[in-house]
Amino acid sequence: MIEFFKLKKDIPFMRYGRVTTTISLLTFVIAVWALAAKGLNFGVDFTGGTVLEISYPQAAPIDQIRHALERSGLTEVTVQNFGSSRDVLIRLPLKSGMTGAQISEQIITTLRVDHANIALQRVDFIGPQVGKELYESGALALLVVCAGIMGYLAIRFQWKFALAAIIANLHDVIIILGCFAIFQWEFSLTVLAGILAILGYSVNESVVVFDRIRENLRKMRNRPIPEIIDNAITTTMSRTVITHAMTQTMVLSMLLFGGEALHYFAVALTIGILFGIYSSVLVASPIVLWLGVSREDFIKPTKQEADATV
Repeated sequence: MIEFFKLKKDIPFMRYGRVTTTISLLTFVIAVWALAAKGLNFGVDFTGGTVLEISYPQAAPIDQIRHALERSGLTEVTVQNFGSSRDVLIRLPLKSGMTGAQISEQIITTLRVDHANIALQRVDFIGPQVGKELYESGALALLVVCAGIMGYLAIRFQWKFALAAIIANLHDVIIILGCFAIFQWEFSLTVLAGILAILGYSVNESVVVFDRIRENLRKMRNRPIPEIIDNAITTTMSRTVITHAMTQTMVLSMLLFGGEALHYFAVALTIGILFGIYSSVLVASPIVLWLGVSREDFIKPTKQEADATV
């Protein structure tokens, strides 16, 4: 395995387990409060509305388009490049007193005042019932993924590890949702896709640490459990740094250069990656320790050890 660095002494992570879990609990409570008090700012995908794709003969002036639509009374409009610099995606939530056809006609009429050669490529009308179904399907997808992760870890390791991992992963999800609630960033299907990706990404880090803990339980028979966990985290730190640094580099490129279409998707991934590192190391592992993991969970006592306990 490639190592970015190698530590000679184990870092006593478990010594600070109470501190790190207290910090996690506080951030979790703040996130839950934000979700309850402010709620998520759902996008057109969930609330329903009108989506138009418009093509310009040259690079589309995004700011000019946005200002023109706002002057016409469409203040909640979202304008972003789609596919190329000449293609524009316009999203509008449902507007009382106006049908989707009337909204799309107003948009085209307004934009053709400055650019007569624009071409309407497609118009999609998302009704409130469809938005509700997408919302329910998204929530169901989160539950199914969580159940699948917990079942996989329970089979591969043991129920204590499964419970610790799912608590840590749900911690990551709630923190991401809390950030979107606090700052009222738009929550769309792409953000939901980012959260589902983080669930799988975060559990991968937990599996790596848990694998090393299980291996250490067999090898380090004379060491207490906290030291075994400290060693497992310390010896996987180089791999953690390399993996997350490379992943974040890719996500950062989407955040900086991906445009508005990928902006909040990349934001969700960035928050998830940062908290995924934290939760896998400083949330899941202390919970495993507090649940009372022991060698007996993986190693059957030898005949001599069994006789000595009689």
